[in-house]
Amino acid sequence: MKFTRILFTAALATLVTNAIANAAPKEVRVASHVSEFSPLHAQSQLFAAAVEKRLPGQFTFKLFPGGQLGKEKALIANVQAGSLEMINVASGVMKLDKKLGVFDLPWLFSDRDHVKRAMKGGLEDAIRARIEEVGGVKVIGVYENGFRHVINSQRAVGTPGDLDGLKIRISGGKFRQGVFQNMGATPQKVSWGETFTALQSGVVDGAEAATYGFYEQKHFEVAKHLSLTSHVYTPSFLLSSKAFFDSLTPAQQKVFTEVGREITEAAYAKSAELETKYFEEMKDKLSINQVDLPAFQKATAPSYDDYVSSQGDEFLKLVRAAK
Repeated sequence: MKFTRILFTAALATLVTNAIANAAPKEVRVASHVSEFSPLHAQSQLFAAAVEKRLPGQFTFKLFPGGQLGKEKALIANVQAGSLEMINVASGVMKLDKKLGVFDLPWLFSDRDHVKRAMKGGLEDAIRARIEEVGGVKVIGVYENGFRHVINSQRAVGTPGDLDGLKIRISGGKFRQGVFQNMGATPQKVSWGETFTALQSGVVDGAEAATYGFYEQKHFEVAKHLSLTSHVYTPSFLLSSKAFFDSLTPAQQKVFTEVGREITEAAYAKSAELETKYFEEMKDKLSINQVDLPAFQKATAPSYDDYVSSQGDEFLKLVRAAK
């Protein structure tokens, strides 16, 4: 009898395996609000390729960059609702919870290596847990949207005083807005797609964004100063709806979870590669300058006090321990 049960179990497992292998591939839409020039698009490609290698023929990944399926806020809402399988987004995730606003703090990380040390030192796991708790989604991967810099049409920005009086298009939450206000700049709300025209017409003097954003929007045609402030580092978040993740078999869930972490190093490397490429292609089209980082850090120190008083220093301790 025992032998018969073993044979039956083995046969059933074979049938299940064959059924999965012979089933039509499951479609997985991976949407992003940013373009194919972004590190996020490259990360989605890395993930899809790695899953296909591990689970050949079981999924058909369809990537939708550039806001084809909606802006960032809508993408997050749709993946929360389960009407979209996966998304790769950035700053919008921080609006899910004020504690996640830690990434809006200025000069949180000194460089990409500092980011990697902090993430491996516990920050990534803490961030994952927080997002899943408040967002009702499954975090597949935490990667990179990049360091943000300042481009403007008026002058090179080397010290905090150089920002005084400049109208700067800024994205992100209140912490990032406060950073620029502390240095005398006037934050402006302009949609990203209209920023080129706003720079051209003088509605804004400049903008802050990741390098690929300036490159893809050709801001170098209307703003001749790119200052490498590196004032904010923004992660990217590869998220799955809980409904989609729960629909996967345990074996598929295991692969998605493992691949999400396994491609992390490759994702960072690709981000660095793209940033270098875009700097190289823009360097003859505008002036690129370094800045006095200690001066900026001193000028924006109060923003840390505001954050800690309201959200605590749990995340900051992990960042500082890795410095």
